[in-house]
Amino acid sequence: MKIALPAYVRPQLEGRLPADVEPAWYAGGPEALAAVADAEAGWLDVLGPPGIGAVLDAGPKLKWVATAFAGVTGWPLDKFAARGLVLTNGAGINAIPVAEFTVMGVLAMAKNVRELIYHQDRKEWVARAPGVGELYESKALIIGYGHIGRLIAERLAAFGVEVVGVRRNPAGEPGVLGPDGWRPRLGEFDWVIIAAPGTAETEKLIGAAELAAMKPSAFLVNIARGTLVDQPALIEAVTAGSIAGAFLDVTDPEPAAADDPIWSTPNIVMTCHTSGRAQTRMPERAAALFLENLERYRAGQPLKNRVDLAVGY
Repeated sequence: MKIALPAYVRPQLEGRLPADVEPAWYAGGPEALAAVADAEAGWLDVLGPPGIGAVLDAGPKLKWVATAFAGVTGWPLDKFAARGLVLTNGAGINAIPVAEFTVMGVLAMAKNVRELIYHQDRKEWVARAPGVGELYESKALIIGYGHIGRLIAERLAAFGVEVVGVRRNPAGEPGVLGPDGWRPRLGEFDWVIIAAPGTAETEKLIGAAELAAMKPSAFLVNIARGTLVDQPALIEAVTAGSIAGAFLDVTDPEPAAADDPIWSTPNIVMTCHTSGRAQTRMPERAAALFLENLERYRAGQPLKNRVDLAVGY
């Protein structure tokens, strides 16, 4: 069985693959074209040219495609469906560091770390604390209650935060709302945290109406995708004081242009989509998931993290 594999996880996979697996290692998109030829499966983390669509076309025998990316926005999912290809993603691989990053963001906004650093840079000793918010007994709404959302909830609960989650299919789970239940309750929460996947359905999930419904003292935290927020409306809301501020690990577009006001709007902290990269264990975790799924694939068992091609995640 031939499998196309990215070279960056070779140290984690070499010596752990079944004896009858023929690995075809690739270090970039052009090399991936040759690696998928005659391959039955491929771990295809392809960035840049020639693009994932061209790589799929170069692998007519592919049956299963894996990726370490959690989001597959922009992937040709229609092509996967037409060919009957199974796609598995990396949802959960970065869940721990992203959850930790989110808690950092919540604390940073509550204590106004941006202003504290500003005073340090200017060598100004201040007598007052610039941020006086407490997490204890505050309330957080987590939109997207999957791998990452639940880990965020666990960590915030340790600070005494009351958490309500939002799922596409809540199935009667206590403390979890469905897609139609959260908007009427936006005014209850001190923290609105977005951890949902980026799809056509979730584009601009938070717009002017949702921002207007939030408490003036509330913060928006987005560690999902920039497309889930109407960014001009957010900047306007923060500037006008309609909400207290925002912690954004993601923007729309990415990277933000040098003249984009998202860089300089007071009470917005932007961290350049680094939450998932704030770790050293991603290759290790991704390799473990792939090896487990490879075992399942060869045994004819359901694969973990199979993407619903109709939904997009």
